Amino acid sequence: MDAQLTAVDDEQDLLQRITNGEVVPSAIHTEVEKEGHILRVEDFKLWYGDKQALFDISMNVADKQVTSLIGPSGCGKSTLLRCVNRMNDLIDSVRIEGDMKLSGDTIYGPTVDVIELRKRMGMVFQKPNPFPMSIFENVIYPLRIDGVRNRQVLEEVCERSLRGSALWDEAKDRLHESALSLSGGQQQRLCIARAIASEPEVLLLDEPCSALDPIATGKIEDLIDQLRGEYSILIVTHNMQQASRISDYTAFMYLGRLLEYGPTSSIFTRPILKETEAYVTGRFG
Repeated sequence: MDAQLTAVDDEQDLLQRITNGEVVPSAIHTEVEKEGHILRVEDFKLWYGDKQALFDISMNVADKQVTSLIGPSGCGKSTLLRCVNRMNDLIDSVRIEGDMKLSGDTIYGPTVDVIELRKRMGMVFQKPNPFPMSIFENVIYPLRIDGVRNRQVLEEVCERSLRGSALWDEAKDRLHESALSLSGGQQQRLCIARAIASEPEVLLLDEPCSALDPIATGKIEDLIDQLRGEYSILIVTHNMQQASRISDYTAFMYLGRLLEYGPTSSIFTRPILKETEAYVTGRFG
């Protein structure tokens, strides 16, 4: 981990130093180091062609807790999230250095089976993306592609997943209707049901409420709270109030750097860096 920052250089603003290309250490709260972790990011860097997008990211993601990634648009939050399940491998120009480890297993080792790796994670995107098939088939799709054919098993997983995503009561009598007939908020909860059907170790949520209205957003937030303790959740959000409500830990990123990382209560009420305070209070970003 990077050394802890306790103060900002008075001679030059930290954000300006970053803009100038300087390497600055992250402010890591000691409480983060004490927590058991499911995911470890180790000196991680990423380039799109010649443009570096992530700089020396090192952090532990707490096990069975909710961790929020916050920061201005373009700071690298979604890029970092997509690195966890190696989605950025699909981009030809991407190059990485460093490593990530899931439950101690390397994510970027040369012998890693990416398909097997992704079975250990669930991912939900900004906009709901149900498949053009029934609600039932959407939920059990991960099991279908893994070769599961036992009808009883599929039905049990479907019910468990829909209950886990707080959608069972609304969908139990509509399982064989098209998933596209659901509302936007219901579709997003369906996507979460699909993500947890294979009982992943980590849930990756990339701004899951950005396309939803306040009522649907509230239901997703309630769901995340219910899933806490059962899954390790890493979520990207632009909503500061949402981050403060739902997460146990919060990481503040800026221009591809991890500036500060600690318990959410500390990040929002007594951050180490004045830049973090300025961002979470809406004075920049």
